[in-house]
Amino acid sequence: MTMTPRLRKFVLTAHVTFSVGWLGAVIAYLALAVTGLTGQDALKVRAVYLSMELIGRFVLVPCSLAALLTGLVQSLGTEWGLFRHYWIQVKFLLTLVGTLVLWVHMRAVSRMAGIAAETEWLMADSGMLRLQLVVHAAGGLLVLLIATVLSVYKPWGRTPHGLRQQSAPRP
Repeated sequence: MTMTPRLRKFVLTAHVTFSVGWLGAVIAYLALAVTGLTGQDALKVRAVYLSMELIGRFVLVPCSLAALLTGLVQSLGTEWGLFRHYWIQVKFLLTLVGTLVLWVHMRAVSRMAGIAAETEWLMADSGMLRLQLVVHAAGGLLVLLIATVLSVYKPWGRTPHGLRQQSAPRP
């Protein structure tokens, strides 16, 4: 199946928009996580973790799912294909794993937001969980930056399937 040029541009625009949105939200999320880990003002730190849950639920998760879906539609509906180039396979796998890890990670974020919402919260009681949130955010940023580099440089060439399709006679 090949998309019309107009539909292809629409899906590409949506994919880039959701991918950039996901990347930008991860950067903001990482800034909040670092602030939560290093902050000394209990009220500010509590606000940070409540904000992180909102960003996670209403920006990170939707953008990751939309980037995954639009990337899949784009790969299956254009000449790039999902199985023709190694960089597309790696990027798709990174996006899929990143989305799944984010989905699981949201439980820890919700737990931290729940702790922060308690009136008798002590910052020292949640040190490892706070560090975990920073590590996950930094890891997510790294994964998204790698996917971005793959999109620009397109390394590694065609897969065996892609090479067979390239050499097959055109109808």
